Amino acid sequence: MGRGFPRLRWLLAAAALVADTAIAASTIPVASLPVPSQGEARAPIGWVQFCKRLPGECAVDASEPERITLNGQTWKTLETINTRVNSAIVPVTDMEHWGVVERWDLAEDGKGDCEDFALLKRKRLAEAGLPRRALLMTVVIDEEQAGHAVLMVRTDAGDLILDNKTNQIKPWGDTPYVYVKRESQAAQGWVMLGGAGPAVSTAAP
Repeated sequence: MGRGFPRLRWLLAAAALVADTAIAASTIPVASLPVPSQGEARAPIGWVQFCKRLPGECAVDASEPERITLNGQTWKTLETINTRVNSAIVPVTDMEHWGVVERWDLAEDGKGDCEDFALLKRKRLAEAGLPRRALLMTVVIDEEQAGHAVLMVRTDAGDLILDNKTNQIKPWGDTPYVYVKRESQAAQGWVMLGGAGPAVSTAAP
């Protein structure tokens, strides 16, 4: 009987691992249609200035894939980095932080607004091995009719949104936002997403 205990413990551990894997897999969103783009758009001024300061963050590598394969490993990476960045940055407006209406940055001092959260997530995900070409800064109009920035992750199961307002990663169609424009995957420019109109500013924290 004593010899059976190690085997029993092994079987219980294996069953727990299978259960954990099933639970994790069940949280991966069901595949959905991607966001359609509708031609070129003017880049936000904050992005233009950011790229002048940090051009390496804005370069487009056409050899990278346009979408990531959404599986248990990549989903866990997205969830972990989204949650970590959301908890690491103190939300403040650009006016409070820099004394200007609009400045995009990587929140290196632990403070920032919506686009700073998204830029840092973009950087951390690229450092984790995901193709930056699939990680796109995106401007939306939120439920309060204000400009807001999020990170769109293009996957083979549709476009997912990483947002500083929530730790829950959602398919774009499950968010309350109007999608205005995002980074292009073809060049260092932006494309329209068919929203109701351009957001004037993304300064809200």
